[in-house]
Amino acid sequence: MSEPGPVYLDHAATTPMVPEAIAVLTEQLARTGNPSSLHASGRAARRVVEESRELIAERLGARPSEIVFASGGTEANNLAIKGLYWARRAQDPGRRRVMFSAVEHHALLDPVLWLAKHEDADVVMTGVDRQGMLRLSELAAAIDADPSSVAVITTMWANNEMGSVQPIADVVALAREHGICVHSDAVQAAGHLQLDFAASGLDAMTVTAHKLGGPIGIGALVARRELDITPLLHGGGQERDVRSGTLGAPLVASFAAAVDVACRDRAATAARLESLRTYLIDGVRSIVPDVVVNGPQDPAERLPHIAHLTFPGCDGDAMLMLLDARGIEVSTGSACTAGVPQPSHVLLAMGYDEDAARGSLRISLGHSSSVDDVDRLLAALPEVRDRSRAAKRCRGGS
Repeated sequence: MSEPGPVYLDHAATTPMVPEAIAVLTEQLARTGNPSSLHASGRAARRVVEESRELIAERLGARPSEIVFASGGTEANNLAIKGLYWARRAQDPGRRRVMFSAVEHHALLDPVLWLAKHEDADVVMTGVDRQGMLRLSELAAAIDADPSSVAVITTMWANNEMGSVQPIADVVALAREHGICVHSDAVQAAGHLQLDFAASGLDAMTVTAHKLGGPIGIGALVARRELDITPLLHGGGQERDVRSGTLGAPLVASFAAAVDVACRDRAATAARLESLRTYLIDGVRSIVPDVVVNGPQDPAERLPHIAHLTFPGCDGDAMLMLLDARGIEVSTGSACTAGVPQPSHVLLAMGYDEDAARGSLRISLGHSSSVDDVDRLLAALPEVRDRSRAAKRCRGGS
């Protein structure tokens, strides 16, 4: 009898490609053509790109001309925050302030801090509450202190560790009073929440393929057509002179297929994952009664697929490795900081101490997750919990 395969419960880091996206990618990889070439093969590749652009735009409530393809979420975030800051600063040298939340992903946090170090930006971090939700009163006060100096505000749509869904409409309303640009990193929200770019009032929004069943290496910045953005990359100006680089038609087409499937199945998938998350949390509580479930408890305020749990007296990294040895793959937080021995900046911003932050796991579900996956995790948890606590005691931890 063959050994069971690994249990993958880290879908917030990346999720397996859906069959439709794999089929499109496989088909397109067999074709040749640079979308910028004028011959028949180039025109065929361009048609694939533009039809994909139209599909993605329709599913995200945007115009096709507002979809700027990039290599992924990190590039799109850098283009948004740096490009908007540079453009606004060029128009008005007094606009030096960049506002961001304390729980942003490093793909946005680090570009903001880079602007502070290298471009003399005045960065303003606004706090969150115990659920990881943005404190709107704090943001409003920061804006009102000097609205004419704010270049851009960026707030993620949903947090990648807690799943907390941020009040984007309220942020946009606060900014609109003063003509301030707002960007949102919607990488984690896409595919799990209904995103409507036009209705949101945002100026720019980041999405990426591999979080919703598409390939790694392709994403997009959705940006209002009339928005002035200074490019990061200079070359052929393929994407409306905002982003240069030869477009990979196969990646773009596969991205579109994944977006289409995610939007088509969103409601049914969300309901299934919410039910599976409840089953998971109930099972963990029966084994570890003192477990702490972090983030919003109201399903309307969080993503359906993320469960962030703190295990008192345990070390999250030790639990991760012990589970991994049993073929069960989870996370202690963002994959972009995995392997770095430091507590989650998200939990610290929410008011947790370092001990609690280090004793946490993020378990994230996806389209391939099943009850059997959760059962295997629950079966391994008692021994993993006990060994982690024993190891921490031996090291002198509390």
